[in-house]
Amino acid sequence: MIKAIIVDDETRGRMALRNKLEVHCPTVEVVGEAGGGVEAITMINRLNPTLVFLDIEMPQMNGFEMLEKLQEKEFYLIFTTAYNQYAIKAIRYAAFDYLLKPVDIEELKTAVDKVEKNIHQKLKARLDLLRENLLLPEKKMKRLAVSTLEGILFIEINNITHLEASSNYTLIYLADKTKITASKTLKDFGDILPSDIFHRVHNSYIVNLNYIKRYIRGDGGQIELTDGTLIEVSRRYKDDFIAKMS
Repeated sequence: MIKAIIVDDETRGRMALRNKLEVHCPTVEVVGEAGGGVEAITMINRLNPTLVFLDIEMPQMNGFEMLEKLQEKEFYLIFTTAYNQYAIKAIRYAAFDYLLKPVDIEELKTAVDKVEKNIHQKLKARLDLLRENLLLPEKKMKRLAVSTLEGILFIEINNITHLEASSNYTLIYLADKTKITASKTLKDFGDILPSDIFHRVHNSYIVNLNYIKRYIRGDGGQIELTDGTLIEVSRRYKDDFIAKMS
């Protein structure tokens, strides 16, 4: 069983999440509920949970402040929030899961399934990245946490030359010729990578504009990257790509 604690200042929010977990996630046992950050710190230290559902927006001490005050962070973390705001992008950059309220049952089941598969992943490195990104404007975020079949990798965004769709996975190509298989779709990366640097040129490709050597004209055309890689440009994305480059 996965021992879980729910941290949320709203009683109805805690009750709704507990009920959904009881009905739809039988491997999760809710061992405690906290209505604020101070109470949550005491509860986490006492109960040593495997999983914490953490509300971001709470009075007196929000979720991020609570994490800063915790000394031991040996649990899996899922953020919950009613606000689809900038902090969400910082959370996704650090490869954390989050649930928008009201919590969707299928999204909850997917998040819990990830916990079961990645139960031994440590928090510290991703929390450090989250803290770093929260202090930066959105377009200045430099590092990305990438979930792979082996674990979490941290990569410099500027080292990514292009990304390629591979079914429900994404192949990430780096300037040093490294290829990473990420456990997210190309659309997921398209949603979070800075649009002033990364551009969708095909259903299967996103390119880093800084690595483009030349554009070869054609029906849709081709892009040649600085390392010699050729990437197809689809007719659907051609006009937008040309406008972006000009």
